Amino acid sequence: MAANQFPQRYAHIIGWGKYAPPNVLTNDELAKRVDTTDAWIRERTGIGERRIATKETTATLALRAAQDALQVADIDPVELDLIIVATSTPEYIFPATASVIQDQLGAERAGAFDLSAACSGFVYALSVGAGMIRSGQHHTVLVIGAETFSKIVNWKDRATCILFGDGAGALLLRASEQPGGVLSTVLGSDGSGGELLQVPGGGSRNPASLESVMNNLHTVKMNGREVYRFATRVMVDATKQALDKANLSLAELDLLIPHQANSRIIDYAAKALNLPPDKVFQNVERYGNTSAASIPIALVEAIQAQRVQPGDHLVMVGFGGGLSWGSCAVEWTTPTRERQITPQRAAQSRLRYRWSNFKSFSHRILRRVDSSVTHILDRIENNNHSGHSG
Repeated sequence: MAANQFPQRYAHIIGWGKYAPPNVLTNDELAKRVDTTDAWIRERTGIGERRIATKETTATLALRAAQDALQVADIDPVELDLIIVATSTPEYIFPATASVIQDQLGAERAGAFDLSAACSGFVYALSVGAGMIRSGQHHTVLVIGAETFSKIVNWKDRATCILFGDGAGALLLRASEQPGGVLSTVLGSDGSGGELLQVPGGGSRNPASLESVMNNLHTVKMNGREVYRFATRVMVDATKQALDKANLSLAELDLLIPHQANSRIIDYAAKALNLPPDKVFQNVERYGNTSAASIPIALVEAIQAQRVQPGDHLVMVGFGGGLSWGSCAVEWTTPTRERQITPQRAAQSRLRYRWSNFKSFSHRILRRVDSSVTHILDRIENNNHSGHSG
């Protein structure tokens, strides 16, 4: 069969979930740590509070968001083909945080990898996931944005510590021949501005050392003025480009879901695009900048607020370190009314995840037993060879 005879595939969003740590750090509480005030922070950023992980890690936040997305879609984890985690604060350098999630979900058939594009990361990951589906390589893809930026900020630097918070959001993509879903994506980068927003330490250029730790090289460094100028430009341009690629006009845009970095940047973009407040979603006041998690968290809250309905056209747009930016246009096709989870279904999900954890634990134990027994057998065999040689 010729290639053009295969039906076109579309990547639809069929599940969504979010999770943020319960621990809230308000501006007034932050003012006890650094020289700032609630009024100063709100005026410059629009942020009133942020969530801070205590015992949680990037993987534990991501897992909760992923489980919610699977529950909304009523999908068994074994149906997943691929898991992508966008993060700048991974569980480890390796293994990938996505592999940790794959194991904890019990997604036995899924490939898994992390993607690093700072605050643009979720849009990048969504673009990759949608591309995998459109190409026919995968059918069901889980895309997660998860961050614990509180672990990499300098809590003595008021220019950055006031901005960031922790959280995770997830979207579940599934292939369909029905038109809709992710219509277009735009990805961009300008590496000449990399030093404007970075964590200098921890990589091969500045590996971890006493000196790198003492000089705070493992924390976020940002040129706020230059990042602001960059962000206000690319937010507007990338939004227009995503709409153009999807053959949509600004008048057809129902809701803009921007990266929640700063209310002033969002307001500037909305004004430049001539969008009224009801067409732009903001929740930065309650979460701060959660980097790669901010767009999916905002989308889930927009759904919960009934601001997303089937037939709506959305644009998600982000920017961040790299410098990088990304946007995507989506035609929403999935009913957003909250589905009632029966006690039986909830119990089934709990049992599935507990069984996955038990199987993972069993695999680890068996691997260690196998290694130990093999080592003993090798020693016995070597001793026998030595005896024969003597």
